[in-house]
Amino acid sequence: MSSLYLILIFFLLNSSTSSAMITYNILRFGAKSGGQSDSSKALLKAWGAACATTKPATIYVPPGRFLLKNVYFYGEHCRNGAITIRVDGTLVAPSDYNVLGSSGNWIKFERVTGVSIYGGTLDGQGTSLWACKTSGKKCPEGITSLAFYNSNKIIISGLASLNSQMFHVVIDGCHNVKLDGIRVSASGKSPNTDGIHLQSSSGVTVLSSHISTGDDCISMGPGNSNVWIENIACGPGHGISIGSLGWELQEPGVQNVTVKSVTFTGTENGVRIKTWARPTKGFVKDVLFQHIQMVDVQNPVIIDQNYCPGEKNCPHQVSDIKISGVTYQDIHGTSATEVGVKLECSKASPCGVKLEDVELTYKSKPVEAVCTNVGGKLLASSDNQRCL
Repeated sequence: MSSLYLILIFFLLNSSTSSAMITYNILRFGAKSGGQSDSSKALLKAWGAACATTKPATIYVPPGRFLLKNVYFYGEHCRNGAITIRVDGTLVAPSDYNVLGSSGNWIKFERVTGVSIYGGTLDGQGTSLWACKTSGKKCPEGITSLAFYNSNKIIISGLASLNSQMFHVVIDGCHNVKLDGIRVSASGKSPNTDGIHLQSSSGVTVLSSHISTGDDCISMGPGNSNVWIENIACGPGHGISIGSLGWELQEPGVQNVTVKSVTFTGTENGVRIKTWARPTKGFVKDVLFQHIQMVDVQNPVIIDQNYCPGEKNCPHQVSDIKISGVTYQDIHGTSATEVGVKLECSKASPCGVKLEDVELTYKSKPVEAVCTNVGGKLLASSDNQRCL
């Protein structure tokens, strides 16, 4: 068989594949750019058209600013398991936060399979709500900009999220999720604006993302397993946190988590595990924090099993969360406080940890370490960091 013939077959096969992809431009369904006309119905109509076919389909958002109110995508009656949403423009939330109120979510996907989002910007316009909250006035709780619930085989790549009212991206009850090249931007003083929050999910990968916000860059609630987080720039923000855990009496645990190649710059925390001091059946096990760089971080390495922000609504009991198999490996850089390693574990369930090559400094001197109810191993760390 000649090489020319093979090339022709390859061209024909690829041509037929590309021609099978159906594209739905939201302009065809009545969307208007400019950020003034509500394009919610147009986007939902495009979703309905994509769901009605069994062929791979693309929903296309062209350049421009498109105003959206609450938009919810449901997968129960969707025939399509391969929908791509490609965004070259910006999706804009209403500037009046009362329009979305306390609805919980701005853009929500529920029970979908095989949805991929590429590119684009979400502008949550949350600054006025933050100002309301910090003023002490009565305000709506706020909404999450983008959320996936009970969904499978999800890809979010190259997305930028600006000034979300609350959480930027939430993954809850999902399996096999990849987030790549996510850019989150909000003020370091913005309240409850976690960059990426994971809950009750498995097989989640977060790669090559830059997160600047007023709360956790990445937070992991109960029920997460097989999570891989790599090549993240965090700051400002509250670091990468497992928790808070232990609010409910019966709570699923967190296990098999890897956080590696992360740079924290000027954050409140670095790598953190936090649990409420109250009885519960939860656990944290098999966690690796590896190749971490700290730059003026207030609490670079911290386990807090007495978590009680503001000393409000806290029972001041003992945490039953069992923390085991936690490894801190190759963690370097600078602390903004004298105590750079703080492991405050529960006397009911002492932690099992390993510190290997943890070298942090404060004002050019090795940091202090404080350990309570901790057992484990310490390798190649400074003498004044030997608290195990």
